[in-house]
Amino acid sequence: MTTTNSVQTTYLVRGLRQHLNLSQEKFAAKLGVSFKTVNRWEKGHSEPSPMALKLIEDLLETLGEPGQDLLNQYGLKANSDV
Repeated sequence: MTTTNSVQTTYLVRGLRQHLNLSQEKFAAKLGVSFKTVNRWEKGHSEPSPMALKLIEDLLETLGEPGQDLLNQYGLKANSDV
């Protein structure tokens, strides 16, 4: 997945989490990161690592069309090389 800025990543993470109807704590557990990490992503204080981005991309792919819609909504695109 490629991003053009952290604001788009912030909204994508929040949008995905909300689409999955998960709290920040449960979303963090699903990705194997801390609640504090997800909170920082959503506030735009930090960016997901490449490994976390891959896990987020995998979650989006499992959603099918809704996942693609989220990617399109935030101006991001899946990296076909991954």
